[in-house]
Amino acid sequence: MGTQGLGITFLTLPLVVRAAAGGQWCYDSQDPKCGPSHWKELKATCGGDKQSPVNIDRRRLQRDGGLGDILFEGYDQAPPGKWRLANDGHTVVLSLASESASEHITISGGGLPGRYRALQLHFHWGSPAGNGSEHTLDGRQLPMEVSETPNTNYNTIVAGLRNVSHAGDSVDLASTFRLSTLLPRTGRLSAYYRYQGSLTTPDCSEVVVWTVFEEPVEIGREQLQAFVSTLHFPAAGPTLLKMTNNFRPPQPLRSRKVFASRAATASGGSPCGGHCQLLSPLLLLALLGPCSPTP
Repeated sequence: MGTQGLGITFLTLPLVVRAAAGGQWCYDSQDPKCGPSHWKELKATCGGDKQSPVNIDRRRLQRDGGLGDILFEGYDQAPPGKWRLANDGHTVVLSLASESASEHITISGGGLPGRYRALQLHFHWGSPAGNGSEHTLDGRQLPMEVSETPNTNYNTIVAGLRNVSHAGDSVDLASTFRLSTLLPRTGRLSAYYRYQGSLTTPDCSEVVVWTVFEEPVEIGREQLQAFVSTLHFPAAGPTLLKMTNNFRPPQPLRSRKVFASRAATASGGSPCGGHCQLLSPLLLLALLGPCSPTP
């Protein structure tokens, strides 16, 4: 099995939506008969016109001068309380502190229509052969630097994976950490792409304001492999199936536009100035959300 990968991106939802799809859905790595190409048969919204993820073609971006700095509040402090890590059968989910505690972990600005509260984050990953990236950049997987040195910012999450190997498992993490450590460097948070889209799992509700950062985030090769080697899909018979390729392929952009922030690359040039590698192993999608507007 080839090396898998993870990558950081984030979304904002105008409301918390967590409706279950009618029927059973899965990924092709589990069973192609209930994979992404069949989701619209289970839930009609998955066949909508504003679906995610998409390919971000930087030659066709529209610059939006109103997309400036995003204000992250509370992301530079490790909040009190406990965070819970869980295997929901499709991915590994990190639920943040209680709703009252998360009131101080918010984002605003950057062209967003309000102030949003962070509630949870989760991951998607895939193999090089499976083109596991959800959002793609100029038709390629998003760039990610894979290092032989572990990224200590991921230690808490990676250490907890062994306790959530099977679907339905959950564990309280020993400590919380600063969410800012999972984001690009502070100086690069103003370089991003924005478009209107959907959840990337059923019911595929088209209620998402997507923000995709340009800057790649390093992760250790062994840390990446821990997601693949430790986690399992729900058992379908006597054999456990490793949780791999849990991603949805890019969807048609149709009439939508993808906008570039003031600091983003919009001409097809390298988002990392030629200093990062376009590697097959990628950290694919850590969804910082869903988020909900604070009053």
